[in-house]
Amino acid sequence: MRIATFNINGIRAAQRRGFEDWLRERNPDVVALQEVRAPAAAIPQGVFGKYHLAYDEGTLPGRNGVGILTLHEPAAVRTWSGTALLRLPGEEHVDRIEFDRGAMARGLSEFAHEGRYVEVDLADAPITVASLYLPKGGLPAHLQKPGRMRDEPDGGVRYQRKMRFLSAFARQLTRSRLAARAQGREFLIMGDFNVAHTRYDVRNWRRRGQAEGFLPEERAWFDSLLSPRTLVDVVRRHHPEVDGPYSWWSWLGESFASDSGWRIDYHLATPRLARTAISAGTDRDPAPDRRISDHAPVVVDYDI
Repeated sequence: MRIATFNINGIRAAQRRGFEDWLRERNPDVVALQEVRAPAAAIPQGVFGKYHLAYDEGTLPGRNGVGILTLHEPAAVRTWSGTALLRLPGEEHVDRIEFDRGAMARGLSEFAHEGRYVEVDLADAPITVASLYLPKGGLPAHLQKPGRMRDEPDGGVRYQRKMRFLSAFARQLTRSRLAARAQGREFLIMGDFNVAHTRYDVRNWRRRGQAEGFLPEERAWFDSLLSPRTLVDVVRRHHPEVDGPYSWWSWLGESFASDSGWRIDYHLATPRLARTAISAGTDRDPAPDRRISDHAPVVVDYDI
């Protein structure tokens, strides 16, 4: 079973750059999408081909939006907002389905309508799959230096917001993993975590120690998610102690050409599922002018 995660940085732009060709050529069974960035009515006609779509667009115009594509109709769908767009292959309707979202971890309600999380139970395998788009965040106030930042200093507001998300999401992630186990399912969460976990996950890591996405407290939070009994970083297991494979490069400068990237897109799987992975890596575009997104798809083949 081929499973991919892909931050497409806007479905309309990704379609123009070749998303449909990638989807057809790689032929995954499941794709977790982030930053779809489109209301349901603006999703290009036929862009998802033969796939079923479960999508939470969120309420932030032109931002966020997470979805999951599956070859078979999911057995169940869950989002934090309690609604989702569900489409069969070829459908173009914009109707959202409402359902009981269940109990959420304390602190997550602030983010529930932003289109950051969708979860499905696969119909053709005993796996629960989730797609996550985690807030980018910012720097704490004491690291903000006017004139040396791309964004205006905000006194640490974006940093504090991300830290609130990390704290609440860790609790929710445990709930989801245990709920899947109670149903006899493995659990796989994929997506853009906006955190590079280790020194091997960002180029020039020594210079990045005070950069958002590589702060010690962010990396410690990521540490807390992983263990041989809870969740395993599938790609890192296949590529131990090597730089990359990176999954994000800035559009600016020569970052892509020089492979000065970050690994911030992950497959985190329960241990039994992680052991079935037979190949894992990124579909890095062949040239800067042929990039579909500023992210590369992260693709894992599981022998299920």
